[in-house]
Amino acid sequence: MKEIIDIMMVAFCLLFVISAVSANETGFTLGIYGNANMDQTIDESDIVYAEEIISGTRESTDLADANYDGSVNELDLDQIKKIIAGTEENLTIVDSYKRVATINKPVRRIVSISIYNNEALRMFGELDKVVAIEDSTKKKDVFFPQGAEMPSIGGYPPNPEAIFKYQPDLLLGATSWTKELYDKLPGNTSVVGLDFTSKTPYSFSEETTKLGYILNRRDVAEDYLDSFLYKYINAIKAKTEGLADAEKPSVYVESSFGNYKAYGGNGSGAQTYIEMAGGINIFQDSPLYFEADPEAVVTSNPDIIIKQLRDDVGYPANDFSIMNKAREEILNRPELVDVKAVKEGRVYIIDEGLSYGFSYPIAVAYMAKWLNPELFEDLDPQAMHQEFIDRYCPGLNFDVYRNGTFAYPPLSENSTAA
Repeated sequence: MKEIIDIMMVAFCLLFVISAVSANETGFTLGIYGNANMDQTIDESDIVYAEEIISGTRESTDLADANYDGSVNELDLDQIKKIIAGTEENLTIVDSYKRVATINKPVRRIVSISIYNNEALRMFGELDKVVAIEDSTKKKDVFFPQGAEMPSIGGYPPNPEAIFKYQPDLLLGATSWTKELYDKLPGNTSVVGLDFTSKTPYSFSEETTKLGYILNRRDVAEDYLDSFLYKYINAIKAKTEGLADAEKPSVYVESSFGNYKAYGGNGSGAQTYIEMAGGINIFQDSPLYFEADPEAVVTSNPDIIIKQLRDDVGYPANDFSIMNKAREEILNRPELVDVKAVKEGRVYIIDEGLSYGFSYPIAVAYMAKWLNPELFEDLDPQAMHQEFIDRYCPGLNFDVYRNGTFAYPPLSENSTAA
């Protein structure tokens, strides 16, 4: 049991590591060979750039070798043109584990071993290619009802033999899973790790765009990024980026793993969310995940306390009793009686699952609403959530105003009663 808990803790901490893929100040570098000019897409400008490399007027770049054969020449120009047209026979990428992987196209059989990759495949309309998933997705039967009828390869650690029997041409999963499999599957099975848990728009955008290229669904990737992620994250940041530190509330974020199991800075998702929402993490100089000294919380006197929960909340929950109990427990901790957040009742509970995957802008919106309510009177996280389900979760028939428990106290009088 201790080994299982240790694995879970390591994996959970990894979920909050911020990906360092941004190569410039304007965004990410798309890690696909053929991206000769090292920007966020592969287009005609990469053909021009590669031509200049071939002619000797430009230095070669890391991703200019489109066909990944060790040199930049006319064959790479042909490959770039095919990538632009979506007719390439294979695509070479750098995955989230910083490993180079070549995918034979078109992809026909996928074993997907991450709820976030399954979520992406659903959004892209590619679930018909999924021949097996892992147990954790099958357990999320309310959020992912499609998983009920899908075969399972089991749980963690992944079993190569269980995967191989489904004869996939693509094994897709988070890096915590795929790193166990890079050298254990036949060469005709491409193994690609994409986390979809990095809490910056740039790293998350890079993974979304990359999978769009792999599946020839760039249109869906662009729609989600432009019409949902960027739309809301940029709108929130536009209102908070100009705040002086003195105007920002101080925040303590506690994880689902127990009292004073806290999130610090150094690349934690909690830190990034707080910054986007216009707050200051009281433990921004601490490790990304650590056990906080209760006295340090008292001394810091946070304006706001946010507690994450992972069990018996979210999509399958029927009422707010679990969240209410967690909030009451914090409000009644004797050591916190004089802390500002407790005295003013600014203690909030959020479903941990809302903070991961393609729904994470909704979690940021809730935090923005809590941290700076005067700036975000018109921001409606529940409406965002319903829009997300209706547009990007095909097959999920769910009314967030009447079902599930995602944030507490609830924002809407129509939400499930406590």
